[in-house]
Amino acid sequence: METIDAIYKRRAIKAFDPEHQLTAEEETQLLEATIQAPTSFNIQHWRLVLLKDPELRQKIRKELGNDQAQMTDASLLVLFTADVKAWTKSPERYWANAPKEIADLLVGWMGPFHEGREWLQRDEAQRSIGMAMQTLMLAAQDMGYASCPMIGFDIEKVAELIKLPEDHVMGAMVAVGKGTQDPWPKPGQLPLSEIVIENGF
Repeated sequence: METIDAIYKRRAIKAFDPEHQLTAEEETQLLEATIQAPTSFNIQHWRLVLLKDPELRQKIRKELGNDQAQMTDASLLVLFTADVKAWTKSPERYWANAPKEIADLLVGWMGPFHEGREWLQRDEAQRSIGMAMQTLMLAAQDMGYASCPMIGFDIEKVAELIKLPEDHVMGAMVAVGKGTQDPWPKPGQLPLSEIVIENGF
């Protein structure tokens, strides 16, 4: 599938075949594609929690997730989180394959850029989550699968349930699988004239 086609065809699908499973090869292909998403300084601070336990998924759906069927019926349910302190954790590994002078330069910038700017660390983590989510959904579309991004769940309680580390942030979930219903027509896009501003407001 062409990239432009995948962009236009990707929709948030709510109904999935609960009997369908991705093969191990498909899951790996999808996740390997997901981590091709860009991150600032190549930090790669997303941490993808694969919610595979049926009882855990049922608990999230019924108690914490507003009874969204895709939480249990999708073939794969990915919870996106990110390590906001990844920039402090052996940062040289993010540039292991780069020329030494480039690696030294960028690793050296990483600390001053992030130090004392907790708001920036969190913003960068969430930006990276967003780009990885879109990458996963477009890859799924290309592979013939439907997807649905979800934020309608109790973030704090799900964080407790998965034992989210203190230096991590929660993002959204993405359900992936074999869709069983066509999406409704697109509700409408704002015109470019309303959302594109040249050179400033």
